[in-house]
Amino acid sequence: MTQIKICGLSHPETIEAAIDAGATHIGMVYFPDSARHVPFHKAAELREIAQGKAKVVQLLVNADPQTTGQAIDMVKPDIIQFHGRETPEWIGLVKKKTGLEVWKAVGLKDAGTLERNKRFEGVADRILFDAPAKKLPGGNGEAADWTLLHDFEPGYAWGLAGGLSPDNVADAIRQTGAPLVDVSSGVESAPGVKDVDKIHAFCQAVRQL
Repeated sequence: MTQIKICGLSHPETIEAAIDAGATHIGMVYFPDSARHVPFHKAAELREIAQGKAKVVQLLVNADPQTTGQAIDMVKPDIIQFHGRETPEWIGLVKKKTGLEVWKAVGLKDAGTLERNKRFEGVADRILFDAPAKKLPGGNGEAADWTLLHDFEPGYAWGLAGGLSPDNVADAIRQTGAPLVDVSSGVESAPGVKDVDKIHAFCQAVRQL
């Protein structure tokens, strides 16, 4: 069964909608430049809603050690998702010191992306292929080139993000066989504003496969 992550959640009602719709993961963003930014104290409150119902993913972008420590101590997430220029060494250190599951998002630019990001194999618990970063590292609503992942069998856990929506997620899964799909802007009515109906439609599109 394909796993579903709804990312960029910031309000109780949308977290509850995601869980009710069947999402396996809910994501919260700590990145002040993003419309989806959630301070750690608020993320901790939202995590309580999801506890035991869906895995909580805390997204960080080039966070320094102090900020990373605050995220772990305050939010107590199940997973840390690194979405910047973090090195395998840093990701491995966080994983070793905390025991948390760690993910690394990478921009799927070309076929060479798959080769270049082998450096994260055995370090990150999951590699998340997203559209190449622009002004924001993610959540730009642009799709990655799914053809690069045709018949993709890497031998490690991975997921697909970037430009997914209720209208195209089924096709994306058919083309790539993605074991996990991650949506943010594709279930919004405006930047940072999640739409409950779109969340349900996205999950339904995945579950109907």
